[in-house]
Amino acid sequence: MTSSDDEQLRTTITGPENAAPDSPQRNRPQWSDLPVTDDTANLRQGPDLDERCLGVLPLVGVWRGDGEIVDPTVEGARPFGQQLTFAHDGRPFLTFESRSWLLGPDGEIGELLERETGFWRPQEDGSLEAVIADSSGLVEVFYGPKGDMRSWQIETDAVARTASARATVASKRLYGLVNQGDLAYVDERAMDGGEMAPYMSAVLRRVVG
Repeated sequence: MTSSDDEQLRTTITGPENAAPDSPQRNRPQWSDLPVTDDTANLRQGPDLDERCLGVLPLVGVWRGDGEIVDPTVEGARPFGQQLTFAHDGRPFLTFESRSWLLGPDGEIGELLERETGFWRPQEDGSLEAVIADSSGLVEVFYGPKGDMRSWQIETDAVARTASARATVASKRLYGLVNQGDLAYVDERAMDGGEMAPYMSAVLRRVVG
């Protein structure tokens, strides 16, 4: 699949209406002296997307926005800001990175939340595998069915944690395109002996790609 085909398909699926005006020209930070292919979050730049990743093509990019976190140990929902990055290096997986932070009453930056990093691994039948680790000591293995190019759901098959990590036993995430191209998601978790319940949700706008 050529870069021009990637661009046409991405525009058809996601639409440019809600993207940042300069998002087609931007990319994640690049290392020009890297001796191997660098990651790209912009389908117009870098290597062609592997055909196995076509089912998650609309996710490729950098997304920023805000949402709410509902922690059973803290009273009330709290607003937070977030940046998500989905990138690729031409191989059949996407790299995933999340950075988030609490927001104050006037939008000021507050406490930093856990960072996440991992890989989304589409399979030949279109189903998904994902491995995500976070800075608090959790490592989660997710599986999900083939998406419909506008929504993707993954659910944990296994959760491992360090001795100091929070007692999380299961997680489920639903990502979807809304509002002519924004990315919304809901992250549900079973923690601290409780049942599965909404934990984080946000609506993010494309700023790269």
